[in-house]
Amino acid sequence: MTSGRDARGTVDAVYRLEGARIIAGLARTVHDIGLAEDSLQDAMVAAIEKWPEAGVPANPAAWLTLEAKHRAIDRIRRSVNLGDKLGGIADDARQRIRVDIDEGGHDFDLIVAHEGIADDVLRLLFATCHPSLARDTQVALTLKLLGGLSPREIARASLVPEQTISQRILRGRRRLAAEGFDAAVPSSAERQSRLGAVREVVYLVFTEGHAATVGDDWVRPDLCLEALRLARMLAELVPDDAEAHALAALLELQASRLPARTGDGGAPVRLDEQDRGLWDQLLIARGFRSLLRARELSDTPGPYAIQAAIAAAHARARTASETDWTSIAELYRLLAHVAPSPIVTLNRAVAVSRAESPQAGLRMLEVLADSPELSDHHLLAAVRAQLLLELGDAWAAAVELRRAAELAPNPREQELLRARANEWSPHLE
Repeated sequence: MTSGRDARGTVDAVYRLEGARIIAGLARTVHDIGLAEDSLQDAMVAAIEKWPEAGVPANPAAWLTLEAKHRAIDRIRRSVNLGDKLGGIADDARQRIRVDIDEGGHDFDLIVAHEGIADDVLRLLFATCHPSLARDTQVALTLKLLGGLSPREIARASLVPEQTISQRILRGRRRLAAEGFDAAVPSSAERQSRLGAVREVVYLVFTEGHAATVGDDWVRPDLCLEALRLARMLAELVPDDAEAHALAALLELQASRLPARTGDGGAPVRLDEQDRGLWDQLLIARGFRSLLRARELSDTPGPYAIQAAIAAAHARARTASETDWTSIAELYRLLAHVAPSPIVTLNRAVAVSRAESPQAGLRMLEVLADSPELSDHHLLAAVRAQLLLELGDAWAAAVELRRAAELAPNPREQELLRARANEWSPHLE
């Protein structure tokens, strides 16, 4: 017997690890994102109901995949336009697969397109980044489907309200359904118009894994590794795209630090306190190679190339004290010109404080005080606290840290911020 809690925990774990692949495979089969997502949700509910009695299957992901496929077939069979839907799928045929439609063994041929990409997840990523959707809708919809992120997580990553993200996801699903979802990857000539959104989604999936906004863990290696896998495949798919190689470089270099980002009990470890002996040198070497390739392809660095150069500067420093903050500050200045955002300004302020002085960094933070994206964001308060501490004002720093802890979405980060506030000013109430 399996408890209901254990069954739910297993279902949640499988969804985190395999949900994107299951949805991508279903969408490739039925040519309907909404149907694929809803069918997987139905399968997850069925698992939570059945597994406590029957036990967790040896291969939970395969069980959910098969159950979701059956649920999708049932939905199609009940649809009044079954013939039209199956006919439309057949018209776009490339590869035949057999699907048992009913218990009597009656078969239909469902035909799907591969278009040169063997990976379901990458194929669906291109499909959902459809040019008929606005960029913000492309990103929100694809992050939910392929990253498994909730509207709340996407909202935190995008610095917009959660309700806005929910509306974008709903609009995206409706628009693709109205247009007739096509799971085929666009031709090489058409891919360029979708590359920007595809790169952005891969980057944001990694970002959520690198510092999770919700859940008990501060780092989600599963998301980081999936984003890294997609970035590598994307660079192979478009070998002449400099920013695709730059994105791969950035994620390789960032992923190299994952073993050192958490300490005992999963507590966050700041960059300047990390054991650099734990950094993955193979990933660093791969990151340098990808960055070199990006530079060979373009003399004008894009946003990912600049960020990768920043990550490379950290990777070259054997100790935190050897970090070339002057170069990093200059790179952030360039990034602020190429891709301005409040987060870039915040990071630039940190770099300037290291390269010049804490006062210079605080002056840069003043422009963010009224920023709607960051005025209530924990990162702004946390950075201000660090600079105040460096100026010797531990009391004011502790006040900022407590505010940051109240705003931080992740419990691990909340614990760290409160501990630091107590360390600097334990009697502050």
